[in-house]
Amino acid sequence: MPDFDLAVIGAGAAGLSITAVAAQLGLRVALIERHRMGGDCLNFGCVPSKALLAASHTAQAAGAAGRFGIRLPTPEIDWSAVHSHVRGAIDAIAPIDSEARFRALGAKVMRGEAHFVSPGALMVDGHRITSRRIVIAAGSSPAMPPIPGLDRVPFLTNTSLFDLTERPAHLLIMGGGPIGLEMADAFAGLGCRVTVIEAATIAGKEDPELVEGLRACLSARGITLLEGATVTAVESGPALILSDDRRISGTHLLVAVGRQPNLADLELAAGNVRAGRDGVVTDTGLRSVTNRRVYAVGDIAAPQGIGPRAFTHVGSYHAGIVIRRALFRLPARVNYAALPRVTYTRPELAQAGVTEAEARAAGHRISVVRSSLADNDRAVTEADPAGLVKLIVSRGRLLGAGILAANAGEMIGLWGLAISQRVKLSALASQILPYPTRSEAGKRAVGSLFLPRLFSPSTRRLVQLLARLP
Repeated sequence: MPDFDLAVIGAGAAGLSITAVAAQLGLRVALIERHRMGGDCLNFGCVPSKALLAASHTAQAAGAAGRFGIRLPTPEIDWSAVHSHVRGAIDAIAPIDSEARFRALGAKVMRGEAHFVSPGALMVDGHRITSRRIVIAAGSSPAMPPIPGLDRVPFLTNTSLFDLTERPAHLLIMGGGPIGLEMADAFAGLGCRVTVIEAATIAGKEDPELVEGLRACLSARGITLLEGATVTAVESGPALILSDDRRISGTHLLVAVGRQPNLADLELAAGNVRAGRDGVVTDTGLRSVTNRRVYAVGDIAAPQGIGPRAFTHVGSYHAGIVIRRALFRLPARVNYAALPRVTYTRPELAQAGVTEAEARAAGHRISVVRSSLADNDRAVTEADPAGLVKLIVSRGRLLGAGILAANAGEMIGLWGLAISQRVKLSALASQILPYPTRSEAGKRAVGSLFLPRLFSPSTRRLVQLLARLP
């Protein structure tokens, strides 16, 4: 008999979710973690980054209070206190992900490096264990670009950024994706000079129309955005040499050019587990295509025909699929049609479903409707009118929604639900929303689809006819 019913490699969001359910259902579960409980999200990602952004946005709000007739002195940044706030946020959440909690749930927590020794067995720091099912939830790490000189210059990644004990005078950020842009916003708001260097365009996976508005907001706050700029070498300083021979110097360098799955130490070949550059190759139900005992979840999973999605909420979503398949033997598969994603800058950029370009590339006949936040009463009252709601519609159904606005991440959930449940546009247009809220901008966008029909000549004639009735 195997030692365990389920062995989970990695105590990040996905691994912890699966372990918690399986242990509470009475299964024998081994949870293996080589580093920190809670994984990247708790220790180096979502939690510390949002805590730092909260501090930055508070400083930005104080600095902009004059627009409301409130005169405040220039905010004084106590970097040590900001650092304590970030660490405090991690410490407050950590007990939920702690060894003690999962041991209390009934799981055996093993600390150490895990690797396969056979299709159903793992070695964990010299201890061999066997399991009926194995879930690989080992996550991802910052990708390192092969740029000459980078290995000889001190640099930061998201795993070291939040340990800074001094405020950077000039932070160079290599990469204009979500991590790069969020940290640019955070450090600029805390009084740092920031330059973002991006080989293509910032937020390259997002709708260009929404990105244009975000670009304007970030630039207005003094962030230098160098797009279409290829780094050819890194020199001490640090300094970046660009393909046009420009030399950009700073005091600190953050490398944020993407993520790579943590495959190297798992010895997957011994477990007959196939992997590629993007991660462990699985079917759409997250089961390994070469070893039916093995599942992969989170950043390390690469479902065939779909590819990876490196978001914490995707890891939690994956956990639900594996719980249904491996524990309850129910059918379940990945569907990213309504997957939300958010870049937590100010304003936030949120997307669910497809962008306009993706819809057109897929051959859909679409209508695009928009509503500017400049026309939204809540945004006007708060003197924060930057933003746009953009909806992609085809055959009377919503395919995608993009929002650039304050708290866009809180707004996007409704539109993801509308996409996944194929909610009728008429239902979205007739929903009752509290006034004034930014959510009304989305309703206004949907309502604009019905205006031509409402004020058409035939409708006018009908209303005039009905007016003659007693």
